[in-house]
Order: sequence, then structure tokens, then C-alpha cells
Amino acid sequence: MASYETFESDVLVVGAGGAGLRAVIAAREAGCSVRLVCKSLLGKAHTVMAEGGVAAALGNMGEPDNWQVHFMDTMKGGQFLNNPRTVEIFAKEAPERVLELEQYGAVFDRTPQGLISQRPFGGHTYRRLNHVGDRTGLELIRTLQDKAVGVGMDVHMEVTLTRLLKDGERVVGAFGYSRESGRFVVFRAKAVVFATGGWGRMYKVTSNSWESTGDGVMMAYEAGAELMDMEMVQFHPTGMVWPPGVRGLLITEGVRGEGGVLKNKDGERFMFNDAYMPENYKGQFAETEEEGARWLDDKKNNRRPPELLPRDVVARAIYKEVLAGRGSEHGGVYLDVTHRGADYIKRKLPSMYEQFHALGDVDITRQPMEVYPTIHYTMGGIRAEPETGATSIPGLYAAGESAAGLHGANRLGGNSLSDILVFGKRSGEAAAAYSRTVPLGTIDPAQIEEEAATLLSPFESGGNENPYTLTQELQEAMQKDAMIARTEEGLTRCLNTILGLQQRAKNLCVQGSRMFNPGWHGARDIRFMLKTSEIIVRCALARKESRGAQWRLDYPDKDPQWGDKNLIAVKDGDAVKITTRPLPPMPPELAQLFEGKAA
Repeated sequence: MASYETFESDVLVVGAGGAGLRAVIAAREAGCSVRLVCKSLLGKAHTVMAEGGVAAALGNMGEPDNWQVHFMDTMKGGQFLNNPRTVEIFAKEAPERVLELEQYGAVFDRTPQGLISQRPFGGHTYRRLNHVGDRTGLELIRTLQDKAVGVGMDVHMEVTLTRLLKDGERVVGAFGYSRESGRFVVFRAKAVVFATGGWGRMYKVTSNSWESTGDGVMMAYEAGAELMDMEMVQFHPTGMVWPPGVRGLLITEGVRGEGGVLKNKDGERFMFNDAYMPENYKGQFAETEEEGARWLDDKKNNRRPPELLPRDVVARAIYKEVLAGRGSEHGGVYLDVTHRGADYIKRKLPSMYEQFHALGDVDITRQPMEVYPTIHYTMGGIRAEPETGATSIPGLYAAGESAAGLHGANRLGGNSLSDILVFGKRSGEAAAAYSRTVPLGTIDPAQIEEEAATLLSPFESGGNENPYTLTQELQEAMQKDAMIARTEEGLTRCLNTILGLQQRAKNLCVQGSRMFNPGWHGARDIRFMLKTSEIIVRCALARKESRGAQWRLDYPDKDPQWGDKNLIAVKDGDAVKITTRPLPPMPPELAQLFEGKAA
């Protein structure tokens, strides 16, 4: 029998980003005992990478913004693949959650009147991004962390969870190990909230750090939960290109929100090319550079420049410019904000100034940045109910990037931070309410023994496969054939590579002990990464159309037959079963908001 230490609580929250911390606060305020488990350290979460702002229709900038406009922008940006009820809740409650954050102690930038200042962002009709320079995510984490510590929680840092434990159909806890000592741990809980973030490490060029290997989504999948729209992976238009060691590091959309412009090697602002403007956005954006320049002086009465189109549109345009031979010296395009002046840049974009100065020896007050799309976010994930974040498995809830339903085929910038606030709170409240109706479940020793054997097998397999080698080969395959532009041929080639790597992963070999052993950690990570990648590619093959982040060169147009259904992936033995589910109908009072407007 594997030896392990056991911890108990009413609610177990997995993930210490904004969604997890907000769930902790909600569950504690409901009177539940809570344990928080994170793979890395408290305060080191991808929430801090959301630099540009948190989207909420406060209407502080003298524009007629409200939740209905935010609802329409989010649905339109997501190509109407979103769950309308999820979006409705989100748009209505985001302002309250932002003001609540301010009450917790968050310090936002201010208008001359003393209100929270809001900046423009891609896909948002009005200035809606409440911000703290370009360090909004960091301020959000700081504030929520202080509040969570204040309400009281038990924190387990540097613990990797690898399996959900079930009593019948119900989730009753989770199993994993301490990354430092290698000792196994069991967390018993009446309800579990997954706020485990995304899974961008499957790609070679990504803004995601080492933690993002799909642990949460795969634990849910292996426990029987439904995954939804896994083909929808967001390619943020602006990642660093040079030097190679930081390729893919995020450049906030706030640069474009503060007036940054995109140019090719010939100095042309290529986003004004009519070929890059989707039909449903024509007439809403500046059509000349002169008109775009006037927007800087009067954002309220002039149309936004096309650099502020949704991320999927801008990423495709950059990809096409580089493919056509009009790229920058190091294979990207130029993002230029120098015309805004050094004082303005250092005040509004301090992190970007420091990032380029320290990592690339580039002074963005004098020189343009080189940018290219980077894997940034996952719109798909664990299917979660709008009101509660409940998954298809009793006792398991999901919030934030690990949950699917809000963003559809493409996420608008800034919506991620308000997402984690709104649904972190709701999932924490729902988990707490559920925990009051059930006892602690029974832990099945057989499930623990099975997972312990899986974790220890690389020490005993006698194989010769290195987890780092498999990871590198997976990242190369996904970057080549499952990135922005996809085809049947490329996706099939990628799938065959993944299936071959899965067979090789049965012969993983790790040496040494379980203490401080990154090779051992990587052996479990690569198995999760391979299965997640398989599901992404199978869903991308199944959706034979182009919509949002899914761009099929062999199916370049939207297909109405795919516009009203989500793709669902479930575990079927060792196989992945892909089915479709009709989108929930939009209520008439919401549908009428779009009457007379391009969908």
C-alpha cells in the first residue's frame, strides 16, 4: 500500500489564481472550511499576466456603456458559440465584482473626476478596461490574496494533484504529491473547485509558464467530465519575437489600447487593408490612418483603429503579413507606440517598458517592438453550468480558464479577469452550498494504488524514453500543424505524431529519487499534455469550418451547420468520444438586442 498524508475540508480549491482565490473567499464567507492547493507558489499565477485591465461596463468615460453592450460584444467576439446565459450573468455582474475588488483594497488608475479609469481594448465597443497601468492582474492577485488570507484558508503550495477520487459518481477528493519531498497526499472534501487555468505548454511558442500542462482539465476528463470546444485555443496577436529566449512572452493588448500601431517591414499599417476587415465589423472602425489618428484625441466621437479588432482577426492578419514576406527582421511585425511620447509610455505601460529594456535591450519609447502571435489562452475546457460552475460530475465545479462556456470561439481581451471574479465567486458559493448537503465521501484505496503505480512507473519501467524529449517533440508538432492555420492534412499528421508519442510514453524512464526531481514531474505532465493535445486536434478535425480561433484553410468560411452547436469530448474507455450538443437558445429579450445589427 502506498503511504500518504490525508487532509480534510468542506471545500477543496485547486489553483491559486484569481478564480481560485475568489472561490476561497466565497466558500469561507459561506462558513465552510477550505483548503487551497497550488502547483507553484502562492502569488505566482497566470492572472498576473492579464496586464491590460479587467472588463466591466462601469461607464466611467462618458460613453453609453452598459451590460447589454458588453453582452453583445462578448457574444459577437465569441462568434456566438458562447452560452448566452453564461454571458448574461457575466456582463451583468462584472461591474459589481470590480467595485467589490476596489472595496477589498485594489488601487486602480483614476479619471480626473476620481472614477476608475477605463481604456479601450480589442472587440469592446466602448472604453471598458479598468486598469492599473499595465499591471492589473498583479494588483488583482495581490488584493484577492490579502482578502483570502484575511478570511482564513489552509494553503498547500508546490503540490501537484494528478487524480480526482470518486465515491460512486461523486467526487470526494483528490490525490497527488508534494513536489519537494515526493510524498503522496490525499485531500478529502465534500466539494472540489477546479480553477487550474489553461494548457498552453503543448505549444513551442507560448506565453504560458511551466505549470500550464492541462492537469485540471485532464483530471476532470479522466473522472468522466465533459470537455467542450477544446479546439478553441487563442493565439494572442502580440508576443515577443526577439531575443529567442523570450519568444512568445506576452505583450499586453494595452499597448494597442493606448495607441500602438501595427506595421509591416515596409512601414505600412496593414490592418487598414480591407481584406483583413471581417464583414460583420465593417463600418465600425476607422478606414484611414488620418481617422485613426483622430481617435487618439477624441476616443468618444471617433471610430477606433483596426488594431483594436478582436484577437483572432489581428492574429490572422499578422500571420498573413509574415507569410507574404512583409515581416520584420526576426519574423514578426512591428508594434510601434513611440508617437505617444516617453512620459506617457512610462506612465501607462511601465511593465512593457521594463520588459523590453531588460530582456531585449529595446527602448519602446524610441523603437518599435517586434511581435508575432503566441499561444495565450484556451476558450474550451470543462463544461460548466452558468449559475453554479457545476460540471457534469457531482461535487466538481470549475471556474476561470479551465471552464468553458463564456468565451465561445474567441475571448475578448480583459474578459478573463472579470470572468474569474464573477464565476470564481459563483463556483465557491455553489460548492459551499453543496457541501452542506453531503457528508465526506469514502476514499477508495484501489484508486489511490492505481494512481500511485502510474506515478511511480517511470522509476520501474526499464524503458528508455526521456520526458523532456517527448515534450519537445509534442511542442514541435503542435506548433507546426495545430497553430493558427489548420488543414486536414496537417492536423492528421499532428494526431499521428501524438498517438505515436503516447505509445512511447509507456516507456518513460526517470532516475533518482522522488525528492526535487523535475524529470519525475515531467513524466506525469507529458501524459496529461499528450491526451489534451489529442483532444484539441480531434476537435479541430471535427469542426470543418473557420470560426474564431479555429481557422481551417481547407474550410475557410463559417458553416451555419456548425454555428449552433458545441463540440463535446468525453472519455470512452481509452478512446476519446467526440459528439455535438446544441447551443442553448438565446432568450428573446437578449436576441432582440442584435436586431438591426450585424451578427
